[in-house]
Amino acid sequence: MPEYCEVALPVPLDQFFTYSVPDSLAVQPGMRVIVPFGARQLSGVVVRCGTSLAGLGTTAIKPLKAVLDSEPALSPELLRLARWLADYYLVPQGEVLAAMLPPKPSVRRKTTVVLTPEGQRALLSAASADSVPSADSVPAVPSVAAVPSVPAVPAEERKLMERLAKRGGIRRESLRDLGPLVQKLRRRGWLALEHTMDSGSPGHKLPVWEQEAVLPQFAMPFELSARQTEALATVRRQMETGSFGVVLIHGVTGSGKTEIYMRAIEMVLPQDRSALMLVPEIALTPAVAELFVSRFGSRVSVMHSGLSDIEREAQWRRAREGRSQIVIGTRSAVFAPLDRLALVIVDEEQDGSYKQDDAPRYNGRDVAIVRAREAGATVVLGSATPAIETRYNAETGKYQLVEIESRIEDRPMPETTVVDMRQEFAETGRQHYLSRRLEEDLALRLEQREQALILLNRRGYSAFVLCRSCGKTIECENCSIVLTHHRRTASLLCHYCGFERPVPRFCPQCASEHLYFVGEGSEKIEEALHRRFPEARIGRLDRDTARGRGRAGAILAAFRSHELDILVGTQMIAKGHDIHLVTLVGVISADIGLAHPDFRSAERTFQLLTQVAGRAGRGTLPGEVVIQTYYPDHYAIRAAAAQDYAQFNQQELRFRKLMHYPPFTVLANILVKSQSAETAAKLTGQLARHLESQQRPGVKILGPAAAPIHRLKKDYRYQFLIKASGRRLLREVLVSCRDFARAENFPAASLIIDVDPQSLL
Repeated sequence: MPEYCEVALPVPLDQFFTYSVPDSLAVQPGMRVIVPFGARQLSGVVVRCGTSLAGLGTTAIKPLKAVLDSEPALSPELLRLARWLADYYLVPQGEVLAAMLPPKPSVRRKTTVVLTPEGQRALLSAASADSVPSADSVPAVPSVAAVPSVPAVPAEERKLMERLAKRGGIRRESLRDLGPLVQKLRRRGWLALEHTMDSGSPGHKLPVWEQEAVLPQFAMPFELSARQTEALATVRRQMETGSFGVVLIHGVTGSGKTEIYMRAIEMVLPQDRSALMLVPEIALTPAVAELFVSRFGSRVSVMHSGLSDIEREAQWRRAREGRSQIVIGTRSAVFAPLDRLALVIVDEEQDGSYKQDDAPRYNGRDVAIVRAREAGATVVLGSATPAIETRYNAETGKYQLVEIESRIEDRPMPETTVVDMRQEFAETGRQHYLSRRLEEDLALRLEQREQALILLNRRGYSAFVLCRSCGKTIECENCSIVLTHHRRTASLLCHYCGFERPVPRFCPQCASEHLYFVGEGSEKIEEALHRRFPEARIGRLDRDTARGRGRAGAILAAFRSHELDILVGTQMIAKGHDIHLVTLVGVISADIGLAHPDFRSAERTFQLLTQVAGRAGRGTLPGEVVIQTYYPDHYAIRAAAAQDYAQFNQQELRFRKLMHYPPFTVLANILVKSQSAETAAKLTGQLARHLESQQRPGVKILGPAAAPIHRLKKDYRYQFLIKASGRRLLREVLVSCRDFARAENFPAASLIIDVDPQSLL
């Protein structure tokens, strides 16, 4: 048995911590343990064990407090993946391992009152003295060869001792009313307190997917199209090789990619292998889960952050114990404890939601590919609008490419109209959120009992509040960002840190009462639609209405069952929804994302418009899309209106190559932050001087510059953008920055290294 072990802890320190293993505990790599860490007790993961300190760390040795698992929670495969992830993204392995596990157990000290051997002898002696002992009241106690003379046990004390003997011990808090009696018996030596670590309720019973598969023997619900058949055949051939490979299915919206995913999974199950499927949004998970459960029944587990801690633990255990072969979930499901992994599917692979915003800042799509490589599994990436880098990898032969250019049953793509809102204003003389064309089309759909989606990718009522006297806007106290007006709660809200304040009557700067509410959000569009179509049943889906467990699913279910005629929303309504009565999609302020200071802004705009347009006309009824914009000639909007990915990809690649952006370079963002403006500037200056020494062929360093949001959550922020011609060069620069910050004693949280950033805000 090992005498020592190294433990990775979820702290921002890139090192392991060595602990001794008491004789009463057994540990293996991958097990969760409770250890002392300063004045705290933390949950960590064992990464190495040994019978001596040779090769282990030299930190002060303390003993483990408890072991939380009877067998490793993380397999050797996942431990290897954690090492890769920590090395690639330059984050401490303890933070990576913490992200791989369900929410950490609620660790607390449990104190139990028990009988001592002396108490057992006293109880036995008292029982022997009874002329007619009660079989129910006198439990079995260890036999004692000779029972010495013990004091008599009064009736009240005896009742408590019998309870303890029968139950083996009782939690101390349950005996609070008998505190004085417990103390008395402890002083006599008949009772004692036992202290253990309680890690919650891992065995908590939870209703999970237990119904039988609806379609036994993998019965096929319908015939695949020729292009679907070809795509599935490509996936099958790759799987039959038994080796790692990536297949990109680039299929237009409504082309039946989900059915291909399910049929690929059907090929896996008879081999007693497992499959993992990632989706980008929590809002999509219930609908996808329902579809997959209808096909595969109790073999499905669902994992996402919208579940309670106990639910997440239960779903994780089902996969870990082999009771489910299929896991469906959002980004963190990439770490699902599946054995014999054969197939990994990443739906909507281009989606920015796969990128984690805080440490460890991994991309779920990329980690999924690496995990599949370690397992020798097949990866299927699916999208109607693949990321520029993904499509480039397919075109250069790194991935296999299958294109599906038509919808199921050759249903037509929706017709798209672009409304120039500049011309709309010139012709009508009014500033209105709904163009005449969109109003007319909505009225027609309501008359025909069809449904419509209206997209505005900005929540709230008004974008910001402006004083007409002094020209100042009302900003967040913690961030250099304007507050968004939410009318329903009569508040101004920061969408970054959550700061909230009531709507003022007077300007905080000059006390003027001339406050002007500028711009529109999804809340205002919902109100405008109610005014224009009072008879319509209108709902809204954004982060405000989706707050609360199950709210997003309930809103979508109501729309699916035609309890709503029009659904207004942000990007949550743009992907994955297959509702056949939706024949109209309207987009308000289609150009809203083009103003973001990010080289991916055009790509994100194209993807969002193409995806939401694809919600129209998915059934037998034809669809129509109305895009309202002030920039109708922008290439992203033109290409999206034409559903022309090739046109957009060609133009975007020219821009990326000219400006040395991915896929022609690799990228990292280095952020320096502090709650002190002076400290942030000082640390940035030090790092800037160090980075001057890192200039070399193949490396381009931009900055330092104030981050686009200079102050965020009370931190002042500066950033450097590092472009390199290859991974090795990029890593050398990043490691040198990390090592320099350590040597100069930068505060642990002051330096953030974001590899392959998805946002530069």
